[in-house]
This record gives sequence, C-alpha cells and structure tokens, in this order.
Amino acid sequence: MKKKSYSGYIIGGIIFIVGIFLIVTYNALVKKDEKVKLQWNEVQNTYQRRLDLIPNLVNIVKGGAGYEQATLQKIIEARAKAASVNVSGNISAEKFNQQSALQDELAGAANRLMITVEKYPDLKGTKAFSDLQVQLEGTERRIKVARKDFNGSIADYNSSVKSFPTKMVSGVFGFLPREGFQSGMGTDKAVEIKF
Repeated sequence: MKKKSYSGYIIGGIIFIVGIFLIVTYNALVKKDEKVKLQWNEVQNTYQRRLDLIPNLVNIVKGGAGYEQATLQKIIEARAKAASVNVSGNISAEKFNQQSALQDELAGAANRLMITVEKYPDLKGTKAFSDLQVQLEGTERRIKVARKDFNGSIADYNSSVKSFPTKMVSGVFGFLPREGFQSGMGTDKAVEIKF
C-alpha cells in the first residue's frame, strides 16, 4: 500500500491562507487610508467655505461702518496666508500643521471682527450682516465636525496600522500611523475680550 503525502497540500493551504490574509488586510488598510484622505478633503472643503465667506463679511463691514482699517487688514492678510497653503495628495505633518495654524489664525481674526462689530448696532442689525454671521457660525460648526470626523478616521486607521497582525502587513506595505488635529498652545485658557 502506498502512503499518501499530504505535506504538499498542507504547505499549499497555508500559503493560500496567508495570501488571502495579505490581500484582505492590504485592501482594508487601503480603504481606511482613502477614508482618511476623504475626511481631509472635507476639512479642506470647509476651510474653502470659510475663505469664500470672509471677503463678503469684510465688504459688508466696510460698507456699513467707519470701521477700524487695521482689523480689516488683519483679516485680509490672515485669509491670504490661509489660502496660500495647499495640502493635497499625501498629507505631510508639516503642511498639515502649517495649514491648521493659518486656519486657526484666520478664525481668530474673524471672531475678533464679529465680537468688535457688536459695538456697531446699525451694522449688526442689517439683514446682510446677520445672514453672513449665521453663515460664518455654521461654517465654524462644519469645520469642527469635519475635524472631528477626520480625527475619527485617523484613530480608526491608526488602530488598524498598530494592531497585530495587521501591523506586520502595514509595515511591509508602508502604511504608517498619522497625526490628527490637536488643540493649539493656550487654547485651554479663556479668551479675554475687551472693548
């Protein structure tokens, strides 16, 4: 009687299972990486909305009040700086942090404008200003939600990249952990507003 050798089948089965694992894991990492990129694009979209609304606010304020030119100039400059940084394709930490800081500077300038404009009741009462103020507030909420969703997709991606056995596959194919949004220095302190 001939003994059958099953070792070839066993080795082939193991190679097949490992191959399936590699394919499934790689595809899952690609999907999570694409989700991170999609969420980043949504953050970029909300930043662009802010950039588009700021000139309208400045024009309404210019037209409605003899307003401090220095404040308007700061907003115009902050908008120009924020618009100058383009983060597309691969998201580098340096570009990411640079754009985040510039967008935060722009938001701060716009918020100072909104607070200071409260001193001008005629301007505050105009329908155009009120509508634009609502749009800006909505945009800031959208940015907050987009950043939160981006951080969520980063956390999901990072947990996959760092967990075993996916970590072995991510290391082989170059899927590295990423950073999400973090609050800036001093944001834990209340902002003092003086008139």
